[in-house]
Amino acid sequence: MNDPGLDKPISDDAKNLEKQKEEENDDEMEDDQTYMDPSRWWFASTAFPLLAGTFGPIASAFNICALVQHWRVSIPPGGTEEHGIDVPDPSWLIAINAVSLVIAVIANMSLLFNMARRLSFSVAQPITIAGWYISSFLLIGLLAAASHSPSMELTAAEDRAFTQAFYYAIMAAGLYIIVASLMVITVYGAYKGHYAREFKLTMSQRTLMLQTISYLVYLECGAAVFAYIEGWMFVDGVYWANYTLLTIGLGDYSPSTHLGRSLLFPFAIGGIIILGLVIGSIRSLVLERGKKKLGARMIEKKRQAYLKKMQRKKQGRAKITPLSNGQETTPEGKTEKERREEEFNMMRSIQDEAMSRRRWTALAISATAWLFLWLVGAMVFWKAEKNQQWSYFGAVYFAYVSLLTIGYGDFTPESNSGKAFYVFWALLAIPTLTILISNMGDTVVKMIRDLTLWLGEFTVLPGEGGTKDRIRKGARNVKEGILKNSNSPEEEAPGILGEADHDTEKGEGRPKHKAETAEANDELAGSFENAEMQEADDDAARGDDIGKDIHLYHYLLVKEIRKVMPEIGQTPPKKYSYHEWAWFLRLMGEDENSTKFHRKAPVEEAISDGPQLQKAVTDVNDEDEVGKQNQWSWLGARSPLMGDTEEAEWVLERLSMTLERELKKQRDQQKGADTEMKKEGLQPGKDGRDSDKDTKREDLDIDAAAKDSGETSSTSSSHTYGTNEPHTLEARQAPK
Repeated sequence: MNDPGLDKPISDDAKNLEKQKEEENDDEMEDDQTYMDPSRWWFASTAFPLLAGTFGPIASAFNICALVQHWRVSIPPGGTEEHGIDVPDPSWLIAINAVSLVIAVIANMSLLFNMARRLSFSVAQPITIAGWYISSFLLIGLLAAASHSPSMELTAAEDRAFTQAFYYAIMAAGLYIIVASLMVITVYGAYKGHYAREFKLTMSQRTLMLQTISYLVYLECGAAVFAYIEGWMFVDGVYWANYTLLTIGLGDYSPSTHLGRSLLFPFAIGGIIILGLVIGSIRSLVLERGKKKLGARMIEKKRQAYLKKMQRKKQGRAKITPLSNGQETTPEGKTEKERREEEFNMMRSIQDEAMSRRRWTALAISATAWLFLWLVGAMVFWKAEKNQQWSYFGAVYFAYVSLLTIGYGDFTPESNSGKAFYVFWALLAIPTLTILISNMGDTVVKMIRDLTLWLGEFTVLPGEGGTKDRIRKGARNVKEGILKNSNSPEEEAPGILGEADHDTEKGEGRPKHKAETAEANDELAGSFENAEMQEADDDAARGDDIGKDIHLYHYLLVKEIRKVMPEIGQTPPKKYSYHEWAWFLRLMGEDENSTKFHRKAPVEEAISDGPQLQKAVTDVNDEDEVGKQNQWSWLGARSPLMGDTEEAEWVLERLSMTLERELKKQRDQQKGADTEMKKEGLQPGKDGRDSDKDTKREDLDIDAAAKDSGETSSTSSSHTYGTNEPHTLEARQAPK
């Protein structure tokens, strides 16, 4: 029956499914680009828009500060610029200043709507870039006029000074030029085809600009309220609100009225919460996406360098080249599986070296940025506070106690330039310090923790080995450049010197709120496992060996799925041994002993034909991929060890796909058998169990697979893989 009312919904659903498939393919292509493309285009497509989205609103906030106060003061005899008398600005200066602010706000909103996907890239970016450049040029013209125009100069140089508003205008103009130039690079890369003309950002990254705007609006509104209550100038209120919300507390300004002190309670806690959200989003950008990108590029460069080195040597080429037909061993006498294991170990070594280098590189970058802010900032304060006769060491001391949010208050900026610069400098310094501390957690803090626990074994934390064994082991680790902890993750100390207790289930490293879902999934999988085992026993009792093998195969798939599920999301991520991988791949239909699906790893992977990362095994549920197998190498981009997907997640996904495929095949065979029986006039179901006796399963020798893999998949809760003990099929199929 043709129902015209259903045509449009069905058509829309089909289009949505097609669009979803295209988006998933685009995401995979982006993951591939993460490894294959130069880092500069990742910065252009992701980092630059986020930097512009963060500093654009800051520039507009400074533009507001430049608008609400006159730019010049006349210093009375014997006075200082802090107590100067305002000199009114010309009306045209105020009008042009206001126009620059309005244009900049439009540019900011255009970028915000583009990030929220409310405005297209081609429309939003010209508005954003042109708006910021125009605002910058207008402010630069005003600054030049205020500094050099004869009509605006005061009589004597020693009797005049610029206010904080003038210096805020300088910083706003500079930031407008910087963020507009960053977006020019982003647009250039998009139009050159290096990435899509849209921002592929996470939710926290897309909301970074909105969070920054919220924080700045909160800060300036609070500054206006407290300036009115306490009788301060607005720019002084901004200076006070800034070091209050950043928890520095210099103390040169503080509420003195009862109303002001009362309003401080909600104002401070609200601002700190918003600031935490902003820093969290910045941390997401730098430590999550930045860390992945930096690590990915280091792995790829290390892999390419290693392969080039291997290919220059005849012996090295043999190690990374599959055996040809008729060839039983390599020149070194190794079988194909032994050669593949060596390949696997090479890739593990590349990963470990690249990750160690990435951690120390990230620490070096963040430490350099922090030192730059500290020492260069101190130099600026030293020059700005020359009337207070600060020494450079005094400025270094002041910058240090401010960076660490100590804020003694014995040194405070009094000059207009010093106060304005302090607001901008502090906004940069606190997130930088947060990132530095996070990077130290992976390196310096970890070394201190490991050293503390190693020393503790000689005193209050005795281990199993003797003192000589510990000294020998410690000397060996130090010689290798590593301080390793001999304790298991469950034995690590809580807090900064160990893994904190994040309210997790014992031994699983997962939050408790996920425990119920995991338990339900495990119970469901256990029921299915028991049902398959019962079916196998029934088939064995009837002498149906093929049916028994099929159900045992399903049983093993479900059993491995149950064991892999708790390993999803572990910290640190689960890493499987080669023998575990050999067993998993055998269950998925690939044999590490066979060269059928093996290839020599190319130095550079071409991804123009589609996503390549982690395509060692076909996505068996993809109709376009069924029956297609990818040749791959452990050292190539198709290796399961490449890409951002965790090993446990990759294994679980592929095992689930394999099980789904097998169940679908069994269901289709049963339907075909029932149809044939109906044609013959028999009752479907009576002899249905025997309908697949003639169905041959390709290479379904599970016992041989277990022995070839050389690893166990024991039913005990300890989950002992990689013991190299061959287990019989009966041992594997023993129910819990």
